[in-house]
This record gives sequence, structure tokens and C-alpha cells, in this order.
Amino acid sequence: MPLLLPREGAVLVPGPLYHNAPFTTCLQSLFRGNHVVVMRRFDPAQTLELIEQYRVGAVLLVPTMMSRIWKLPEAERTKFDLSSLRVAYHMASHCPDWLKAAWIEWLGADHIYELYGGTEMQALTVIRGDEWLQHRGSVGRCVLGEIRIASEDGSELRLGEVGEILLRSTPGAPPAYFYIGAEPTRVGDWDTLGDLGRFDADGYLYLSDRRTDLILRGGANILPAEVEAAIDEHPAVHSSAVIGLPDEDLGQRVHAIIHTRKPIGVEELTQYLDERLVHYKIPASFEFVAEPVRGDDGKVRRSALRDERIAFKKFAEVPASSFPATSTATRS
Repeated sequence: MPLLLPREGAVLVPGPLYHNAPFTTCLQSLFRGNHVVVMRRFDPAQTLELIEQYRVGAVLLVPTMMSRIWKLPEAERTKFDLSSLRVAYHMASHCPDWLKAAWIEWLGADHIYELYGGTEMQALTVIRGDEWLQHRGSVGRCVLGEIRIASEDGSELRLGEVGEILLRSTPGAPPAYFYIGAEPTRVGDWDTLGDLGRFDADGYLYLSDRRTDLILRGGANILPAEVEAAIDEHPAVHSSAVIGLPDEDLGQRVHAIIHTRKPIGVEELTQYLDERLVHYKIPASFEFVAEPVRGDDGKVRRSALRDERIAFKKFAEVPASSFPATSTATRS
């Protein structure tokens, strides 16, 4: 990560310092002699204004921030001078392909970096925009530690096969972390973050989704991140979270919780998704909310959202369309 930061320049940190990546970026930037600009609260237009004002050379973002900046009116988004910006790097959650491509076209492929790894820093991948264009959807090659893809029994899978992503520090290296009052989730001497993914023949890693968030609908596997990416592309949407809710017939049904920028009808959204997803992946129900569905770190806690809605339905004994939200609707 330090290699992505300038020396004796300016770095912008829009995220809260109580999260690992913004805090680490802030400290590393200071150690390299930079002026660090920390935002009290993320605002898309103000982010661009600060880059221009302080001649920022590097900025740390999460995909939710990128989406909100991109969805500013074009005249507002392009009025700022961003010529000082050399590195815009992002992490923390899945970045939809359409959004990544838009930023690459806007700022230049050599300015966009993506990082993947855990807070524990057992292993890390990095990819620059020009590499990403050649390996679309990848989060890069391993540059720190070791990564492998394993089946449920822990055996290593072949290239191209999707399995659980396992990480560890390079054998012989000092421990990257230790826990106090908790234990890591381990498979042998490998750690897991619960993510699924695959390697291509060139050693590039591709994420699928989190193992615990996979939706099983009538025997078909549905990755929430794929559905969320399609929903989030709509200009009326800030961001979304897709979860599986119990269904007597199919086992689970796809439910979308959507933080909107402006009102949108279910029929319009369904038609929009019909052009981007196969039919069985289109949510059976939609929940429109006025509050963000992701935390300040850009991550979504799907398990908590799912448990909350299941508990509400069970204990309040109300129909599914009565989930506490701004509005809900079920697709026929």
C-alpha cells in the first residue's frame, strides 16, 4: 500500500478513521511526509472540491463512494480540476464492472488501483486499471503472502474452479497479526475471510461472493453481488443489498433492499433488470429505504439484514410486504 502513496504531497481520506483502511492510509501518508485531508463525513461533490483545493495526489475510496461521485450531474462532476490526482485506489467491497470501467475512462487506467485482502494482512492482491482491462473483473495478483482456492474439504482446486479463498503469510515470515479474545477461522494453517473466488491461468484472482451470503433458489445458486451490481447501475439508486429470504416453494427468494436517490417504480426497475439478469436472478420483492444499506466502510452486512427481516416476519406475524421500510413491493 505505501507504494501507492506520494511523498510530501497531499492525500485525501474520505472514510472514517475508526475503520482499518482509512486509519492505516492516514498514518502511512503522514509517515511519508504528506499533508493529509480527512473528511468529517463523505460528500461526493466535496470530495472532488477538496482534491482540487489541496492538489491531492492520492485518495482512498470504497465503491459506494465511487458510485455516488459518478452519479453526480456530469456538469458538476467535471467542473473540478483533478489533474493532480495520480492514484485513486479502492477496496472493502465488490466494485461493479460498469463502475470500474466508467472511472477508468474518466480518470485514466493508470490512475485506478484496487486492493483485496483482510485487515489481518496475511495476503494482498493489487491490480491497476490497465491490467483490469485485460483481466476484467479481477482483483489482481498476489503481491504479499500466499492465496489458494480450496473445496469444502480443504483440497486445492484447479484453475478456473470457484471455491473458498484461503490466505496465509509467506512461510517463515513473522506473524502478520494476533487476536485478543477471538480466534481466526482456519483451514489447516490457512485463514479464510469467507470469500469465494477463482484464479485464471495468469494468476489473477476473481471474487464471486461471500460463502454465507449465497442464495439458493430452487436449486440455483445466486450471487448477491451480481444482482446488486445490476441494481446499483440504475441512476435512481444509491446502493443496494440483496439477500435470500425463506420461501416454502423455492427454499429462498431473492429480496432487494434499495437505498434510492429518487422514487422509482417496481415495474420500471424490473424491466431494467430484465435486460441485465437472467429471469431467476431478478428479485421477487423490493424494499425501498431512505437510509444507507452499507456502512461507512462500504461493506454490507447481509446476514444481519437477513436475520432482522426474518425475525420481524416471525415475531410480528405480519405479511412480508410489511417489513419496516419506506416502502415495499412484491413482483408478480
